Amino acid sequence: MIDENKTDFDLIIIGGGLVGASLACALSQAESSLRIAIVEAFPFKSDDTEYQPAFDARSVALSYTSKQVFEGIGLWSSINKLGVAAIKKIHISDRGHAGITRLNAEDENIDALGYVVETRVIGKALFDTLKKQKNITLIAPAKLKDFDLTKEKASARIEIDGKDKILTAKLLVAADGDDSVVRRLSGVRIRSKEYDQAAVIANIATDQPHNNRAFERFTDSGPLALLPMAATQDEKNRYSLVWTINRSEQEEMMNWDDKTFLLKLKERFGERAGHFLHVSQRHAYPLSLMRAREHVRERLAIIGNAAHTLHPVAGQGFNLGLRDVAALSQVIIDTLHENKDIGELSHLKLYADWRRRDHIQTAMATDGLVRLFSNNFLPLAALRNLGLLVVDLVPPLKKVFARHAMGFVGKLPRLARGLKL
Repeated sequence: MIDENKTDFDLIIIGGGLVGASLACALSQAESSLRIAIVEAFPFKSDDTEYQPAFDARSVALSYTSKQVFEGIGLWSSINKLGVAAIKKIHISDRGHAGITRLNAEDENIDALGYVVETRVIGKALFDTLKKQKNITLIAPAKLKDFDLTKEKASARIEIDGKDKILTAKLLVAADGDDSVVRRLSGVRIRSKEYDQAAVIANIATDQPHNNRAFERFTDSGPLALLPMAATQDEKNRYSLVWTINRSEQEEMMNWDDKTFLLKLKERFGERAGHFLHVSQRHAYPLSLMRAREHVRERLAIIGNAAHTLHPVAGQGFNLGLRDVAALSQVIIDTLHENKDIGELSHLKLYADWRRRDHIQTAMATDGLVRLFSNNFLPLAALRNLGLLVVDLVPPLKKVFARHAMGFVGKLPRLARGLKL
């Protein structure tokens, strides 16, 4: 007799990027009997040379709680060995005004407020772990064409090697980025807002050591951030640059030669970080705010950029996605321990309800910062600079500000507290 409830997998993750791979690693480390498939549109890179440090490497800023998530998964030591720069101090200022706030890890009795890591370093640590797990099946390159959700199971139709294949699971997880195919096919609606801004990303070499200090400088076109990076053999003093500009300026800026770019950066930022020597290849992408109206359905959960995208003003995008990973993995493991179905809506709602506050608060905070610091109205400029000074001078306020930047938002999952699942 055929068991109609039998599935090929317990969990199918659509999207093998940093968030999807982190979820798979977290679950496989906690429950080796869980059958997991990762469906990714691009080939998984197995050549270690792809992950060697390079001046052009792109980076992410991990909050303190994100570091604890990787510690809970058991990956932090691997990431740390491959190259990490600690953020021990953060200098926040408003261009042309006197307001300044300074955050210091020592004031919080911790080693660092956050960490800057190249995405390829995280990718290598994740992939090295994934390929060792016998309960994880990597399916790539493969394209999701359609899926179906029933009371009993989720079915995904994928195209691989030019042929269609049906995969079934108890739960389908969308981790396929801001242009999520799963979200689009499911008809989940979104709330979105275009900022008419773009972020220019590059790495910068300077003539002075960064001493583990990060800078966030607000300008009339948006925030400009310099984040300390681990040294390479060729460049000892490196920063990751995130420069927010008006969309109308993007084409002109991307056409500047390196010398012009560095001169303009000096005009905008000053020389607090030293003299700018070199700039890597530049990338630019438009900025928007998006939040899915639903994060779970029967047999479906949506995480990471598929569920939300943020302005990079506070560097919270990937960190918010990792907190999704920590919460969803805990709900799944706890559901398994109760011998219940991980795809049932009643259990998935625990994840959605848990994450709602963090999603809303973080989105509102980043959007509020953009509105507040991209406005040249003189009374407002005076008010925000007074606010920066007050935060800097009032320890309780500074502590609240610092803890939010570190990712301490609401009830933290076990992984975000550095604990095992």
